[in-house]
Amino acid sequence: MQQARKRILGVDPGSRKTGFGIIESGRFNPNYLISGVIRVEKYSGAQRLKNIYQSICQIIEQYQPDVLAIEKVFVYKNPKSAITLGQARGVILCAAAMYDVPIMEYTPTQVKSTIVGKGHAGKTQVQFMVQNLLKLTEAPQEDAADALACALCHDRYMSLGIDPEVMSKGSKF
Repeated sequence: MQQARKRILGVDPGSRKTGFGIIESGRFNPNYLISGVIRVEKYSGAQRLKNIYQSICQIIEQYQPDVLAIEKVFVYKNPKSAITLGQARGVILCAAAMYDVPIMEYTPTQVKSTIVGKGHAGKTQVQFMVQNLLKLTEAPQEDAADALACALCHDRYMSLGIDPEVMSKGSKF
């Protein structure tokens, strides 16, 4: 029985640049729809958050994703950076909640392990694998590639019937 295709919005949150990417799920062949980067570095404070929120809302309205896959925040050495990133992530989660889009969270290690095979893969490796998995003619921008990798990670987990919460506790597949 063919599983219904789902649109997955992957997001790589950032306080200056937020990557996004949308794929349609498929057990053997996820399809690329769109990706890009929301750039807010020229704004300050609350205006950045507002622009991220509005941009994510516009993407959700236009593409009607079935789920949002987002990277979990990991602990930074700089607490101020962690707080700033947490704020950006918060407005993204709020936008998804406003449109009743379910949210799935993955650690950067989960995403990289799933896409590249190594939990500490570099940005170039992620870009290369995303380009190959989605059969793109060129590598996406770094932040967009990270977002697409998050969407691909969710697609992989769901196609295998794996609960991401169980995997985040250290299990391997």
